[in-house]
Amino acid sequence: MKRNLLATTMLGALALQFALPASQAAADPETGGTLRILGTAEVDRFDTVPPATAVTGNFFRAVQRQLVSFKASDDPDEQIQPFGDLATDIPTPTDDGLTYTFTLRDGANWDAPDGARQITSADVARGFKRMCNPSLPSPSISFFDGLIEGVTEFCEGFADIEPTPEAMKEYIEGNDIAGIETPSDDTVIFRLTEAANDFIYLLTLVPASPAPIEVLDYQPDSPDYRENYIASGPYTVESYVPDSVVHLVRNPAWEAESDPLRNAYVDEIDVIAGVQADAAMQQLQSGDGDMLYDIPVPPVTVQMLNMQGDDKISAVAQGSSKMVWINTVSDNNDGALRNLKVREALAYAIDRAAVVQQFGGEEFASPLHGIMPAGVVGHHEFNLFPTPDDKGDPEKAKALLAEAGYPDGLTLKMPFRNLGSDPAVAQVIQAAFQEAGFTIELIPTPASDFYARLITNFENAQNGVWDLVPSGWSPDWPGGAARSIYTPQYTYDGTHGTFNFSDYNNPEATELAEQALVTTDLEESRELWEQVDEMVTADVPTIPLVSLQTVMYHGEDVENFLPYAAGGQGDWTNVWLDR
Repeated sequence: MKRNLLATTMLGALALQFALPASQAAADPETGGTLRILGTAEVDRFDTVPPATAVTGNFFRAVQRQLVSFKASDDPDEQIQPFGDLATDIPTPTDDGLTYTFTLRDGANWDAPDGARQITSADVARGFKRMCNPSLPSPSISFFDGLIEGVTEFCEGFADIEPTPEAMKEYIEGNDIAGIETPSDDTVIFRLTEAANDFIYLLTLVPASPAPIEVLDYQPDSPDYRENYIASGPYTVESYVPDSVVHLVRNPAWEAESDPLRNAYVDEIDVIAGVQADAAMQQLQSGDGDMLYDIPVPPVTVQMLNMQGDDKISAVAQGSSKMVWINTVSDNNDGALRNLKVREALAYAIDRAAVVQQFGGEEFASPLHGIMPAGVVGHHEFNLFPTPDDKGDPEKAKALLAEAGYPDGLTLKMPFRNLGSDPAVAQVIQAAFQEAGFTIELIPTPASDFYARLITNFENAQNGVWDLVPSGWSPDWPGGAARSIYTPQYTYDGTHGTFNFSDYNNPEATELAEQALVTTDLEESRELWEQVDEMVTADVPTIPLVSLQTVMYHGEDVENFLPYAAGGQGDWTNVWLDR
């Protein structure tokens, strides 16, 4: 019998890593206890279709399973390696990379209303069908639309359906996606329109989770859906008080033998909302809390903990980065930024070491010299524009400027987002460029306008409203996410894209990227992406600044704290408590 939640309540590849303490590594696992997760906001979604934040992935790690997922690990390479979750293994594609056949694990169950029930291939197909429901569609459907055969046609038909549970259930159960075949309960076959070796990584996304037929009786993520929650992970929702706490207990249908990724040592998990950052850190240090949900560890706190020799700090790279975009389409300064030597001068001028400090130091950021950040396949160590200690080389930059025909320098306009650390970072960038002979006009811009109205509006680039802009990017998944870095930012097919701010295009690099995506040899793919990285970096459409790390901290009672890269936190399902 399912728990009545409403009656009970009335109710979002290399990482900077710190060494685990020896006692933690050697301790024997213990079971039991309640893990207390502290957050400012509540878990915003219970339904797998529309997760809105990366941190929500930590919640879904505990309550739902996907065909493919990641291990919790303190090894940066292992963190971004996909492993079979519901699938028995990672299959080798056939038909020149167009067909993937998965076998489901026996004993992987739903906590269904009438008792434990095996997850089947039909549930996997149903999960994909739900993604483009007309009531609450998933942004992730765009990754599969045009990639899996028949998704486009299925979703076009779904768009015309009345967004009621009855009508949507009838459409889902009465129509199939041509490229998702279910020849047996334990076999699901995906047929792609083109080879894509990052398809495996796409299957790690929460919206790609299977769905039991019972959820079709409720509006997606509605109170009824939450009240009748059905879990496939080691935990399920027992009670939920909005804006206060989500209480998870063991899922009685979960079988440890069927789950190679989650050990589920603790008995219960409380996700507590409404806790501010300072209070959360105090609670972790006093023993009144165990782990963080959506709260970043403040830089000043990290510095203090480091001075104290606190060994409960660790970090994980999720592929986030910061860079400076260069406007090569405007006629400002007679088109000076179209001159490669001018862009190279900017690349030599930048003081990455100072930028690192503005993000809180090496615990939070590391110098980045290419377009592929740490935590993404294709990231590797190279430096086409080396400077002493990454502090910039203003004399080299001045020489390049003079060689380009600008011995007196250039005046450039640089809007920046007037929020958080961005103003301080903009000032550091300004100082480095000015030392190299550039005059930088800083233009503070409200955060609400910076991307939505200024930078993504291509007319502003064409009209020379800006010459340089500090920007940032995060992929939608860790690991094999090079496509999600390269394609939206560094390709141009004649139609301006939202995030390629200067219509940058390198046909040779794009050809290599296409080869990197279709090869079934993942090592070859990695090498090709490294070539793409170096080729684009040499063109200097952007100046890479830093790879960002997510700093994590936990309470004294937490043992076996291992990063889960897809959630940017420690894995709730693999820690145990010593208290």
